[in-house]
Amino acid sequence: MGMDQIAILFLGIASDIASLILISLGLAIIFGMMRVINFAHGEFMMLGAFFALTCVRMGIPLWLAIVIASLGTAILGMAIEVLLIRRLYREDEATILGTFGLSLVLTQVALLLWGSSPEGIATPLGALNIGSYGLSAYRLVLIGAAGGLLLLVWIFFTRSRIGLMARASVESPEMAAALGINSAWIKTFTFVLGSALAGMGGALLAPTVAITAKMGTAFVTQAFVTVVVGGAGVVTGTGTASVVLGTIERLVSTLAGPIAGIAAVLIVAIIVIRILPTGVSGKWKKIL
Repeated sequence: MGMDQIAILFLGIASDIASLILISLGLAIIFGMMRVINFAHGEFMMLGAFFALTCVRMGIPLWLAIVIASLGTAILGMAIEVLLIRRLYREDEATILGTFGLSLVLTQVALLLWGSSPEGIATPLGALNIGSYGLSAYRLVLIGAAGGLLLLVWIFFTRSRIGLMARASVESPEMAAALGINSAWIKTFTFVLGSALAGMGGALLAPTVAITAKMGTAFVTQAFVTVVVGGAGVVTGTGTASVVLGTIERLVSTLAGPIAGIAAVLIVAIIVIRILPTGVSGKWKKIL
């Protein structure tokens, strides 16, 4: 294997890791911090992709469209948390059923608004040539965006006042309440943040996938596998799981095909969960 092949393989692995981070980070916040099993996470990503598509068709630059898509899903997440999710916090079964029903509703809304035909956004920045091989230069944007978002989330929850209050509400809710922290507001904010990251992830990945109303199913499957393997650590768990699963999928896919790559990821996920039921970050006793 030549150096150009090794470089292409390395970039492919980094791209797969970045994609898993973008797909999973929003769910990691909602599930890891709030313990809300959000089966509509994939549909938030799908809406983020459609919002970006609509903005691009209106002549808005892709980079601004991604920001608008994130804000749009944040606003939608706030409405859903206030109207539905906050009434289900104490009942896991009700949360599962409620968010599953929400995913069906959002899918039908997308079908009514955008139709059933696959749509797409032209991939920007052209190709990156390495020796006799080439790949999309946009992959470098995804790699940078994934790393940047992980860093920003870590900084937010460790350095900002709101982030520290959110962590306090999760780690010691009684003490947080005694200090006057409004846990209801914190839960709303956390759900909105997770929704915004889901929408941003969908918008960032929109130029690399076919945009359809049913694309959320694939996203939510990948997100849950990554988050469950990662455990409670929003940054450490999601990052570690993405590195492990993304690397395995790319290596096995290169050697034996994409189906074998997906199968390998599922097998590794099952083994990890059997050995570490709380995920790779479960024993670290941290939510970040």
